Amino acid sequence: MANINNEETEDISGPIENAWEMKIPDFKPEHNPHGLLEESSFATLFPQYREQYLRQIWPLVQKTLGEHFVKAELDVIEGSMTVRTTRKTWDPYIILKARDMIKLMSRSVPFEQAKRVLEDEVGCDIIKIGKLTRNKEKFVKRRQRLIGPNGCTLKSIELLSNCYVLVQGQTVSALGPYKGLQQVRKIVEDTMKNIHPIYNIKALMIKRELAKDPKLKNENWERFLPKFVNKNISKRKQPKKKKEKKPYTPFPPPQQDSKIDKELATGEFFLSKTQKRAKKQKEQDEKHAEAAKKREERRNQAFVPPEEPSSSKETKNDVSVNIAALKEKIAKARKGVKMFNKPTK
Repeated sequence: MANINNEETEDISGPIENAWEMKIPDFKPEHNPHGLLEESSFATLFPQYREQYLRQIWPLVQKTLGEHFVKAELDVIEGSMTVRTTRKTWDPYIILKARDMIKLMSRSVPFEQAKRVLEDEVGCDIIKIGKLTRNKEKFVKRRQRLIGPNGCTLKSIELLSNCYVLVQGQTVSALGPYKGLQQVRKIVEDTMKNIHPIYNIKALMIKRELAKDPKLKNENWERFLPKFVNKNISKRKQPKKKKEKKPYTPFPPPQQDSKIDKELATGEFFLSKTQKRAKKQKEQDEKHAEAAKKREERRNQAFVPPEEPSSSKETKNDVSVNIAALKEKIAKARKGVKMFNKPTK
């Protein structure tokens, strides 16, 4: 036991450049020969539509967990699955792995995928997306955007993160390496915050290519990654006449004049009741007279004949005639006619 610990400390000594590449040593039965002191158990509920599937694969679940000396129970009446340790269980962390396994199966993850969580380098993450968006229509659209047409977006996320991803109801179940789970959670949360998943997918593809270049190993990759610009414009109809905001002043607005102040300014305050009544009656009579006058004008408009267009052409009176030139022209014309009609001898 001491030799094993010494070898491990020698291998890990010194700075580690990439913690993700660090190999975790296997935990074996000889590391815990006395077993566990107390019994631990976890239970989770499952929906009714999963009952038939769980009944079919439950013998396989018991067989898989039995290899790790963990007992599994299925209660169809209460609709729950329970896992508990036994006296032969030697791995203290396997009960947490078994708990994750039954949680995944309750969220519609198939048994073939859920049993992978029992491996050391594989984890799971159940992301709750139901409360990230209040509007139900927006929630459905963004969840569908995460899946993509024919599941293309979801498949590309799985290929880039090496994780199995399943969207079911108000949760997203992810299963795979721990680094991939971080990437999946970021993509899912950004998608529900109205950031299209294509931005994060493109960033993951660029990072994968940059990681292959040893020259860019210690440089900042921000200049290569796509930057998301939020162009969400409010669809609320803008008013035609917008009120201009007045410049801010720390002083309060002036106090409005009261009814007595207005009467004092006009001198009405000093009038008697009969004078006030007479003044009010005079104002009403003037209003009635003005309204009657407008009403009479509106009625008389129907008796006013319309203007008829003049058919005769207007003669031009402003043309000046030269009488002397006109007489001379007529005389020449007569003379020419006489010469033309002169009899021949």
